[in-house]
Amino acid sequence: MLNIFHPGEFDIALMVFDVFVLFFVGLVLYLRREDRREGYPLEDDVSGRLEPAGGLFFTAKPKTFKLAHGGAVTKPDGQRDSRKLAAKRTSPAPGSPLQPTGDPLLAGVGPGSYAERAKTPDMLVGHGTKIAPLRAAPGFSIDPKDPDPRGMKVVGADGQTAGVVSDVWIDKGEVLIRYIEVKLADGKTVLAPMPLCKVKKASRTIEVSALLAAQFAKAPTLASDDQITFDEEERVSAFFGGGLLYATPERSEPWL
Repeated sequence: MLNIFHPGEFDIALMVFDVFVLFFVGLVLYLRREDRREGYPLEDDVSGRLEPAGGLFFTAKPKTFKLAHGGAVTKPDGQRDSRKLAAKRTSPAPGSPLQPTGDPLLAGVGPGSYAERAKTPDMLVGHGTKIAPLRAAPGFSIDPKDPDPRGMKVVGADGQTAGVVSDVWIDKGEVLIRYIEVKLADGKTVLAPMPLCKVKKASRTIEVSALLAAQFAKAPTLASDDQITFDEEERVSAFFGGGLLYATPERSEPWL
């Protein structure tokens, strides 16, 4: 690299280029440090041994973030995921898939895996919880032009009735239905993600092919009747997502 300050060799274009290179290198180092606040240090896939953190330039210093609705979180915090998986490795080789043991819908692996999130609901500024049942969302209603899911039968992948829709849970911010609330025969209520529901207006049924009818009884329940936390959303979505692969033994088998 030329000495841009040597008499007779000053080149402003070269100086700008040098500044850009230094800035870009600094930006890369900064971003590599910041993206290691969660999920690091890595663990060895087989032994569980912690991998090297990456050294001074690639290790983020703990920083405390103030949350919008109170409280604070410090990351990185050095905490490791201590959950015991209900699964076993299919091979000792690194990268081998995990095979669920016991009930695959409750194993917490594959499409049924979930992250441990905050046990608080998503909030709107000045408008309470973001996701709420229609009964607890004054001012919101279903457009008369659209079919009202309430009262419709919920049918599983086996064609059997799992329950009846007792209410719908809406997203006040996005103004759409996030979940249907299904009341089962035993009186238990569970939520099913709306994207996995197929509404059939003519027969007034909702088909949820992710699960068999009897498997709805295993779905996660909420601690509150009128709100859902980030952690509960994660678990509900994981349970129904796991059903797409594990509801029947045939679903997890190869197609060819």
